[in-house]
Amino acid sequence: MKKVASIVMASVLALALSACGTGKSGEDSSAQSASGSAVTKYTFGTDATYPPFEFQKDGKYVGIDIDLMNAIAAEEGFEVEIKPMDFKGIIPAITANQLDGAIAGISITDERKKVVDFSEPYYQAGLSLIVNEDNNDIKSPQDLKGKTIAIKKGTSGANLADEYAKTYGATVKYFDDSPSMYQEVANKNADATLEDFPVVSYKIAVDPNSKLKIVGDRLNGDFYGIAVAKGDAELQKKINDGLKKLQANGEYDKIVEKYLGTAAK
Repeated sequence: MKKVASIVMASVLALALSACGTGKSGEDSSAQSASGSAVTKYTFGTDATYPPFEFQKDGKYVGIDIDLMNAIAAEEGFEVEIKPMDFKGIIPAITANQLDGAIAGISITDERKKVVDFSEPYYQAGLSLIVNEDNNDIKSPQDLKGKTIAIKKGTSGANLADEYAKTYGATVKYFDDSPSMYQEVANKNADATLEDFPVVSYKIAVDPNSKLKIVGDRLNGDFYGIAVAKGDAELQKKINDGLKKLQANGEYDKIVEKYLGTAAK
């Protein structure tokens, strides 16, 4: 009997230690459902300074991405913990096993697909060129010769700004968040910035004192995707399945319309 008890205690101790061995929450963290069964909880990173996709309101994280992620979780029977951070640190946090995934207006690019996996695309954004409302000299990227571009680090806009620096001789100033780069252009300390069209359109619409305007056509047609750790096919499938259901039952369009006024097509 003592030998059996020792084996049992050793097994319990091993299980307890193994439960503390990883930083990823989705594999280990669980809550109890109403039926008493375990519900998996995943930790997702986001950039909470990126309205209308993610931002804080009345002390809560809201926006298209937040509502969408919560709706997917509800459809697929798991829970989500939202962890805000600078955009540039989101992909590294996934690869370091500090996050299970991220939803933060992340453009699906070949470079990012080398280190993380993505859900199916859920929104087509596209970059726009933005200048101060008093600026009538810049109407297209070709007018950026000798100009200064304010840009958020680690974004598709930063990659394009770097291209413009090489092509047109522009100077690039980097910032950690979108509000800082907007302010730089509003204060005329930079000549232009690049931002996803729905994001800057929302900014200008809700902030009459933004001092910003969009010029020219959209510069690309990037798609947003939900990022997960490389090789995490289980979580990727849950997200894709939930997203497909929301698009089919009309809930996806309702979420987008709530923040942008019209459903995404």
